[in-house]
Amino acid sequence: MKICMIGHFPPHLGGISSYTYLLSRELIKRGDEVFVLTYPHKNIGNTDGIPVYTSPTLNIKGLRGLIFTISATFKLMSIVRKNKVDLVHAHYIMPPGLIAVFCGMILGVKTAVTIHGSDILVLARKPVLKNLIKYILGKVDYVFVVSDSIKDNVLKLDIKEIENKMKVTYNAVDVQKFRPDMKSNFKQEIKIDPFKPVILFVGNLVWQKGVEYLIRAKEFIDDNVEIVIVGDGPLFNEFKGIVEFENIEGIKLTGARNDIEKIMPAADIFVLPSLTEGRPAVILEAMASGKPIVATNVGGIPEIINDQIGILVNPEDSVGLADAINKLLEDKELREKMGKNARKESMKYASLEIPY
Repeated sequence: MKICMIGHFPPHLGGISSYTYLLSRELIKRGDEVFVLTYPHKNIGNTDGIPVYTSPTLNIKGLRGLIFTISATFKLMSIVRKNKVDLVHAHYIMPPGLIAVFCGMILGVKTAVTIHGSDILVLARKPVLKNLIKYILGKVDYVFVVSDSIKDNVLKLDIKEIENKMKVTYNAVDVQKFRPDMKSNFKQEIKIDPFKPVILFVGNLVWQKGVEYLIRAKEFIDDNVEIVIVGDGPLFNEFKGIVEFENIEGIKLTGARNDIEKIMPAADIFVLPSLTEGRPAVILEAMASGKPIVATNVGGIPEIINDQIGILVNPEDSVGLADAINKLLEDKELREKMGKNARKESMKYASLEIPY
């Protein structure tokens, strides 16, 4: 079988990129042939023998997605024709899913889309986009979702016969790449006292990740603790400005990093204070790294985290976040127990199911 993936793929960062890579790897193991069409990146190149293509766009808000949709549609059709592709698999509804639909309608190739979270939890809140999302999901041949909570949200859209072509395919994690014994000089690199506890967040700096509530939680956490925020996004400068203007000590923003597996071991606790979520791959990466988790009780997070692995709190609750973090900081035995349980639980997600 020949499959063309469209969406984020390494060297792009994030959960979708990790998922697309892991799925591609499993397909190759099965004997399939995989091609990838992704967004522009200066370090794009073939990965593990997988041909990786890009399509041009302009980095201008409001035009970036539109231009990519047009250019990538033509590029995708060229890839499909040249390689006699059997299935186009889009990751994220817009624009990848829309591009796949255009290609499917013109060339008659089978199409699939995997819904990862914010594409249904955030974009579908806007009436115009909601109607376009319903159109895309109605046109594709297969719909895959990464959590049961996302499935419930898709069903609420009331798309004809959607349940008959929808399947839950959970995220996975590379347990060899993310593991407790990975060596790290991260504390030394960013000049943190080696004996100082580290509270780690990793993710895109957008409102739905709830990072502001973690920043505000610092007021209620022991002074001898460092909160490290790894990631980039539209709110990076705003968060950096809050920390600097209010002179909040013990918070570092590193920007985006591509060596998360070497950063996780430096953390004592991993925190994800999201307001909405699908089934975040970064939590699986923290679990595989043997870290106790503090996260919000939203979306697919409670499908992964139980009280043997971490502590769930309400979203938008800085005091609740601080209380959970303090509880783990004060109890080393509990931290270690949860970390071991997390690693053990992560082994359930060591391989990714091929959905077709």
